Amino acid sequence: MLKSEPASQKDLKNDMLYIVPTPIGNLKDITLRALEVLQTVDGIICEDTRRTSLLLNHYSIKKRLLVLNDYSEAKVFPQIAERLKEGENLALVSDAGTPLVSDPGYKLVRECIKQNIPVDSLPGPSSILPALALSGLPPDKFMFLGYLPEKPGHRLKLLRKLSAIHQLLPTTYIIFAAPHKLLRSITDIKEVFGDIEIVLAKELTKIHQSVKGGKISKWMEQLKKPKGEYVLLFNIHTNKTAKFTKTKAN
Repeated sequence: MLKSEPASQKDLKNDMLYIVPTPIGNLKDITLRALEVLQTVDGIICEDTRRTSLLLNHYSIKKRLLVLNDYSEAKVFPQIAERLKEGENLALVSDAGTPLVSDPGYKLVRECIKQNIPVDSLPGPSSILPALALSGLPPDKFMFLGYLPEKPGHRLKLLRKLSAIHQLLPTTYIIFAAPHKLLRSITDIKEVFGDIEIVLAKELTKIHQSVKGGKISKWMEQLKKPKGEYVLLFNIHTNKTAKFTKTKAN
């Protein structure tokens, strides 16, 4: 049986920013390498100290935490850059899953690259691929859209562009949806594509994991008060009743 030796400070490169994915639900999904990095870096950059502390406490890891979110990213970057340039190793985590994917961190990574500060990204948990694998939809080509635009007009415009894109490249679409925005999102999808079948995944990797498909009209009847974050998937090509909008993608 192979044993993983714990990493030491010498195993990490100096002045490196590590992008570290964290579990999306089941704490056992963290990788050995992620634990090694979190145990040995000089500090951890996180979205919410409370959420990150739950993970760190579970694995008996004690580190200095620095908050980075959409509001503080530009403000705290100089402090982070200075620490990295002084030779510290820092890890960037999100509340769950892979940082930067619909989470803060993009601007930080971009600036690190501009300033020639080394950046490394670890593979690890994300809700996108498990949802796709369990959906029953074609997985050979897919497009991740993150969260749909907040404004109704922008949301409909994007969905109509998908109709045009699909005529050129049939693919499975993957969308993140907050519970309070889920119904408006599927309502707009129905307006653009008709009463197509969609797949909704939630509580992935948890005890009450659910991945189910059905027509939008049926979901609208069932979803009175959605709870939790959803991954929404659909493929127009597999829906014979889908309607197409003749709109050129800009």
